Amino acid sequence: MAMLPQSATDAQLVQAFVNGNESALEQLVIRYKDKIYTGIYMLVKDKYLAEDLFQDAFLKMVRKMREGQYAEQGKFLPWASRIAHNLCMDHFRRTKRRLPIVMANGDDLLEFLAGPESRTPDIETRQTERGLTQLLERLPEEQREVIVMRIYGEMSFKEIASITNVSINTALGRMRYGLINMRKMIGDFQMALR
Repeated sequence: MAMLPQSATDAQLVQAFVNGNESALEQLVIRYKDKIYTGIYMLVKDKYLAEDLFQDAFLKMVRKMREGQYAEQGKFLPWASRIAHNLCMDHFRRTKRRLPIVMANGDDLLEFLAGPESRTPDIETRQTERGLTQLLERLPEEQREVIVMRIYGEMSFKEIASITNVSINTALGRMRYGLINMRKMIGDFQMALR
């Protein structure tokens, strides 16, 4: 089948693919591969795992398009990013892999939450990491997800809002309440130790 013109919209490419034009899918892949792969890599921080999840994401997209489940009015990238993001979250749930959460400036998230008076020496780092993981696991999923994407994935709130299909204000609110809840849990834990 012939390639569609570069000016073809995402919706036109999806429709052409559903109608049997395999080259339309190739054009979509070429158009969005870098952005989708980068989004996955930012979450998993592992090149080979990101490649596997990227392939899984496109296979799932192909299946959904063929089943007629693409109804995003030409907004392919947010739809594809949501599928890729959900596959990453499923992977983390399945493997229960600990996400090393370091802020963009290199500081540890737990130190940021607890404040300067509670800096931990290297000997206690593993216990601190386990404690952070436990804190994150106790958060509601929406708050945990935004914190992980923002701090670990270094995503903007606009990107987070698009991927999670909420407004930017909702994403900001989830981050804020997640950090407040984590600070409260740290405070409650320190009170319990006294």
